Amino acid sequence: MDLIISTLGKSIDLKTVVEARVELAEKYLASKEYIGKGDAAQASEKMYKVVEECIKALAQHYNMPEHEVAVKEGMWWTQLLGKAARGLSRTLNELRITDVWARAYDIHVWGFHESKYTIEDINEDTKHIDWLLNYVKQKAASNQQ
Repeated sequence: MDLIISTLGKSIDLKTVVEARVELAEKYLASKEYIGKGDAAQASEKMYKVVEECIKALAQHYNMPEHEVAVKEGMWWTQLLGKAARGLSRTLNELRITDVWARAYDIHVWGFHESKYTIEDINEDTKHIDWLLNYVKQKAASNQQ
């Protein structure tokens, strides 16, 4: 998605990009089927992707400095996502954003890359990831700046 957005550049409006990121996050969330199948690695990766898209959507919606860096460099680096999550937590006075990012990164590393987490480990974090997606949808719908 980032490649498409950078290719379109200024010709695509903010609202459309945020909506597209939310829609993509919802598609990743629909992949909770991997939890039912007992596939911890794929469940971990998809849950991480939900949070990644949510952080990107919020960062763009609130014009965070990390978003500007990502646009300039043509991609989102992991540290930019972490910094964006922390900055959004401060800006929006919502500490759960940083917490959900930390959980997502944890399951990304230990559930996907290292394959050390079980489905039970991953499933514990789904309610937090659900919360973040709903929070992002609420913020995007309200057009709050």
